[in-house]
Amino acid sequence: MLLDRTTGTDEELIERTLAGEISAFEDLVERHRDVVFRTAARIVGPDDADDVTQDAFLRAFHRLGQFRGTAAFRTWLLQIAHNAALNTLARTRRRPPEETSEPAEIPDRDPVRQPVKELERRERQRRLELKLEALRPDYRSLLVLRDLEGLSYTEISEVLEMPLGSVKGRLHRARGELIDLLRNNTYYWELPR
Repeated sequence: MLLDRTTGTDEELIERTLAGEISAFEDLVERHRDVVFRTAARIVGPDDADDVTQDAFLRAFHRLGQFRGTAAFRTWLLQIAHNAALNTLARTRRRPPEETSEPAEIPDRDPVRQPVKELERRERQRRLELKLEALRPDYRSLLVLRDLEGLSYTEISEVLEMPLGSVKGRLHRARGELIDLLRNNTYYWELPR
């Protein structure tokens, strides 16, 4: 009989990793890879998301002994991923701009869709990604963590190391900026003027 190693809690997997069981960390990676990748992809774009994801997990592995458990492991990991994404953005800003192509789509794991609906979804996703890229990185991070990944305000406060009131205020301004960007394209977003 095979044992399912992923049934343990994050804390149990962390303890096992710190005790030298590398496969326990592999289980943590498997459990949290999608949310880290999606967050990274929406901050830095899909082209750099794999590198950011790998960097975040590598940093988390090396700092695992520093994890205190005062927040959820996912929150701590997303904080690392967020910082890795911002570092990547800072590095890419220093490079001369290259010809940018259409942003690659972030994979959707729902394989059963009608072709027209799928085409419309991809087009909306592509346009949303373009609009998100136009936002300041800190606003983009807030929107990704709250509206796309569903983190609570408290979790966002911990991930971004920002007071709770600042999270709420900046998120409000970020949403306002995004709405303004989307209103410039009302045909596709059907927003009232």
